[in-house]
Amino acid sequence: MATVSSSSWPNPNPNPDPTSASDSDSTFPSHRDRGDETDSLDSFSSMSLNSEEPNQNSNRDVNINQSPISPPTPNLPVTPPPSVLHLSFNQDHACFAVGTDRGFRILNCDPFREIFRRDFDRGGGVAVVEMLFRCNILALVGGGPDPQYPPNKVMIWDDHQGRCIGELSFRSDVRSVRLRRDRIIVVLEQKIFVYNFSDLKLMHQIETIANPKGLCAVSQGVGSMVLVCPGLQKGQVRIEHYASKRTKFVMAHDSRIACFALTQDGHLLATASSKGTLVRVFNTVDGTLRQEVRRGADRAEIYSLAFSSNAQWLAVSSDKGTVHVFGLKVNSGSQVKDSSRIAPDATPSSPSSSLSLFKGVLPKYFSSEWSVAQFRLVEGTQYIAAFGHQKNTVVILGMDGSFYRCQFDPVNGGEMSQIEYHNCLKPPSVF
Repeated sequence: MATVSSSSWPNPNPNPDPTSASDSDSTFPSHRDRGDETDSLDSFSSMSLNSEEPNQNSNRDVNINQSPISPPTPNLPVTPPPSVLHLSFNQDHACFAVGTDRGFRILNCDPFREIFRRDFDRGGGVAVVEMLFRCNILALVGGGPDPQYPPNKVMIWDDHQGRCIGELSFRSDVRSVRLRRDRIIVVLEQKIFVYNFSDLKLMHQIETIANPKGLCAVSQGVGSMVLVCPGLQKGQVRIEHYASKRTKFVMAHDSRIACFALTQDGHLLATASSKGTLVRVFNTVDGTLRQEVRRGADRAEIYSLAFSSNAQWLAVSSDKGTVHVFGLKVNSGSQVKDSSRIAPDATPSSPSSSLSLFKGVLPKYFSSEWSVAQFRLVEGTQYIAAFGHQKNTVVILGMDGSFYRCQFDPVNGGEMSQIEYHNCLKPPSVF
């Protein structure tokens, strides 16, 4: 059960769907999201609100001074950098958000540049920062040892006003949040709530298996929404097609789902299990397996999956400290044979392998589709990856504050070359 609180609320969808019209008599002003790629990626759109009266109970004091901070005086102790609690790209991978134990900050990917930061005066831990493309509205969830907000609340932050303009409260902790221009999706441990963005009206509830990572993906195309979440069984994913009001269940793996990602249009779904050896690509309409690629033979924890904008490439990061880029064949119409029968996520190096297992697995192992390009990182740090806006580039973010941009050769493959490196935890004067 959730409760909603907001004194004034914007409509983030400039062209609302008539089928999802609000029952309320209130009118909601619209904002302008700069979706044109020719616009500056450093710019954030304007969203006007009816009320300018701050809600003193919505947030603690916040330092909203955006002027550069002078370098510390040598005789004074240097403040240690904050701890990173959260990293995420925005919907088109043009920007990324960092949640820390002191607040949050938004940075641009290309060129690399800090756009703004909000450091709270007291405590300030933010464990979830979800962007809505490049507009001024963010969804925040408190976290860390001294959370800025209760971890069972989603706070809607308007950065033009420097305050929260609404909140959603739940009986248990929020695991993640996903935003579209027309929907807010809140993920709890075993339930997902879908709200209409314009009036926070609850549209749908979904029961899931235990989902401590808050796994959920939504399409971002102009068309109808496709939502993917864990099903009610181990290894199962649930696909919701809201236009056709169809639900599709796919047994993607024999072990629990560890990570998945959607293409922008919601047509393709990439999944990985807790074994982390295989990544599978499915058609979301009929649930057929379109392609299977192999990350490696040893178990690994998959941290992120990401499609390129044209669905030609797939990036995978894991705890092995390597980011892989795989070539996809789904656009050419190819499809793995016997897609209705999905083989287990077998690891050929298992000591209990029998002769029959070797006969069945080894040929499949050696004929597996391996990554085209790789980028080696330090093991032990969690990284997420996405494709950059420059051709054949990958952007990698680390929980240590690291930012890498690298380039791969789509023909010859091999080791990717590093183009640039930054640390996003440095003070603003460094950028």
